Amino acid sequence: MAKDRSQSSTYSGPLRRLLLGILLLFLIGLFLLWRIDSPRVERFRAQIVDSVMPSFDWAMAPVTGLVNIVRDFESYQHIYQQNQDLRQELQQMKAWKEAALQLEQENARLLDLNNVQLDSRLTYITGVVIADSGSPFRQSVLINVGARDGIVDGWAAMDGLGLVGRISGVGKNTARVILLTDTSSRIPVVIQPSGQRALLIGDNTLAPVIDFIEDSDQVRPGDRVMTSGDGEVFPADLLVGQVAEDPGGRLRTRLLADYGRLEFLRVLRDFGRVSIDDPGSLLIPDLIADEELTPPSDAPLGAEEEDG
Repeated sequence: MAKDRSQSSTYSGPLRRLLLGILLLFLIGLFLLWRIDSPRVERFRAQIVDSVMPSFDWAMAPVTGLVNIVRDFESYQHIYQQNQDLRQELQQMKAWKEAALQLEQENARLLDLNNVQLDSRLTYITGVVIADSGSPFRQSVLINVGARDGIVDGWAAMDGLGLVGRISGVGKNTARVILLTDTSSRIPVVIQPSGQRALLIGDNTLAPVIDFIEDSDQVRPGDRVMTSGDGEVFPADLLVGQVAEDPGGRLRTRLLADYGRLEFLRVLRDFGRVSIDDPGSLLIPDLIADEELTPPSDAPLGAEEEDG
């Protein structure tokens, strides 16, 4: 047994050296072949590549898959970082929005305290929401201003961002505001920039329906919805929200007012409405008509004789 082992070791060493030499010569010849600049050699190289590369696809598949996994992971990391940055920016925007609302409300209170006189159609009084009687059948809030503050039924109420509703019921110290989401709310609006007039109908949802549009083909989601001033229900050009489309294809309004946090409401004083109390300014009384048909009594007595 020892003799056989010595013989195998004697032949294995030269055999490995021979194979190593052949491999080295093959590699050197392949290197030289690849370095020769000749059209024939170039065609030969192309044939070798065409015959060898397709058979190596199965060997390159794990490497290609690993490269794709690494790329997907890097893309996921990039998307995750972008998401974190967007979350931080969103938090900052929420903080800035809250600060802007607080400053605007504080400015409104200071204007009221200082009794700042502006245009009579643009003045307002700010009230605090003291109760919310929202229910599946009625959407309204109660504010702490009323008849003592000059509040009148029908005036518009806003939250600093957009239209909230109208005054419907005034007490001495309080007033009720019917929200735009209430089923009894019907508001004439105009949709910009197309200028189409429509009716905003509340249905107890935060996205009231837009109905009776003049030409719905000219209305697009994202268009601004503003009060039209028709019927003198509200002053014109009060911002309500934006047009949105529900899954059923019906046009609705994404309200700009923050109905989730109604703390302060501005009641717009509207003294521009023309109220007609005396019908005599429109109709001619019978007495005046009779006087116009009767000749004046101070006419000359001889005038009729001369005419005869």
